[in-house]
Amino acid sequence: MGWWTTHVTPRLVEVGSTSEGMLAFRRRVCAGLTGRVVELGFGGGANLEVMPPEVTCIVAIEPSDVAWQLSGKRRAASTVPVERGGLDGQRLDLPDESADAVLSTLTLCTIPDVEAALREVVRVLRPGGALHFFEHGLAPDADVERWQHRLEPMQMRLFDGCHLTRRIDRLVEESGLVIETIERAYAPAPGVMRPWLYGYLGRAVRPA
Repeated sequence: MGWWTTHVTPRLVEVGSTSEGMLAFRRRVCAGLTGRVVELGFGGGANLEVMPPEVTCIVAIEPSDVAWQLSGKRRAASTVPVERGGLDGQRLDLPDESADAVLSTLTLCTIPDVEAALREVVRVLRPGGALHFFEHGLAPDADVERWQHRLEPMQMRLFDGCHLTRRIDRLVEESGLVIETIERAYAPAPGVMRPWLYGYLGRAVRPA
């Protein structure tokens, strides 16, 4: 990892992570979580601010030591115990069927081998357990999509490999999870921001 990726990117990601608008999305994606939850890309722990009381434990998968340090105050204030469960979402060091749910917010865009990560999600979920996801990705409008492809190389350099052109819904379905609910829409923002703001918010279940 370079200096920018190690020290700057985690702090850039933290900016605005608990704005009123972002917390509204986080609250919605976390709704219904219960029991032992594996969170891919824990970051600065912003989801702790909206975590339902039914969650009994969070296993945080976070590769960045800087992000883990930034989450310290939130972890200390949280009523939900948090343990760091590994650094790599592509290879989870967790037993099969050991999670009641998996949570991913703005993370599947960045994991290099996203298909491998989703296979791991399926493996660690108990039958009937669910992946809750809030992600950005490929837009349905041709003009926006063209800009996403143009901007993606710069985006990946600045934000540690973050892609703009992943079809999150298709990736989730191809993993073997069954999407129960999904919303696809642009977040409210000026039109010039659309390449970054087409979102997927949903819940997908591992079949029993």
